[in-house]
Amino acid sequence: MSTVFDPNDALVGFIGLGNMGARMAARLVSGGISVLGHDPKAALPEGVLPAASPAQVARACRVILLSLPSSRVVEAVCRGESGLLPAVEPGTVVVDLSTSEPASTAELAAEFAAAGAHFIDAGISGGAAAAESGELTLMVGGPDETIDDLEPVFAPIATKVFRLGPVGSGHTAKLLNNFLNAIALSATAEVMVAARKANLDLEVLLDAVNASSGVNFATQKRFPKIINGDYLKGGLTNALMMKDILAYVDLVTELGVASPTAAAPIAAFGMALQLGYANSISNTVVDAIGDLSGRVRVHDKHYDTGRSGE
Repeated sequence: MSTVFDPNDALVGFIGLGNMGARMAARLVSGGISVLGHDPKAALPEGVLPAASPAQVARACRVILLSLPSSRVVEAVCRGESGLLPAVEPGTVVVDLSTSEPASTAELAAEFAAAGAHFIDAGISGGAAAAESGELTLMVGGPDETIDDLEPVFAPIATKVFRLGPVGSGHTAKLLNNFLNAIALSATAEVMVAARKANLDLEVLLDAVNASSGVNFATQKRFPKIINGDYLKGGLTNALMMKDILAYVDLVTELGVASPTAAAPIAAFGMALQLGYANSISNTVVDAIGDLSGRVRVHDKHYDTGRSGE
């Protein structure tokens, strides 16, 4: 960007208005930024202006945010006949907030550079609740001056912005983070099912774990809600979690890094997909494990483990 972005004198484009994108777009609108949105499969949040195609967004906006399911979808939005690349104006900045493959991100950045535009990556973390409140974490790859100019756009959606390095670094960091997330979530789900079958008080157990060496994001933020029946709907699905795990495996294979721990989350989330939880929030991996463990539900306080006399 040649000049500092003025949120009072520009449209921000937003492509992909699903669970996360809709919440982020709404935050921009509530922050006083005009948003032009495109998503043929989702309703536009209140206050977001409609665009018929990515190309229309490209012609109208000098900053465009993407929140899409995969690199393949990002590539189609960018390279399609009515996509961003055929219509993008020089100086435009496209920010990919998706969990994308770093190699694909680097290729797209080169194509946008050839058109005189910029493509940077900003992997997001925090889930639907953080998107709703504007407290996401961003892992950004791109030039410092571009990130500086984007500060007014990032401010309504994120409280932490980490600069990881050149384009592609943000998506690399996001895949690494999501793999840790997958391990912690699936392992904690297994432990909670075991604790339920052992007749432990799950609230007390979580307090104990959170004061001990097993503490993680799932024990702190997810399972205190899940054991009371709140699965925190609106976040990453099991299918998308599996997509991210497999992208991580591809990444570390390319880097020549051994991954002996990858099999566990692949098995857990693969099982969730096979049992019909593909489009449910990834927290329901605990139900998939429960299904194969005697139809256990960790929030069912009346579940009979058959161990009451022990």
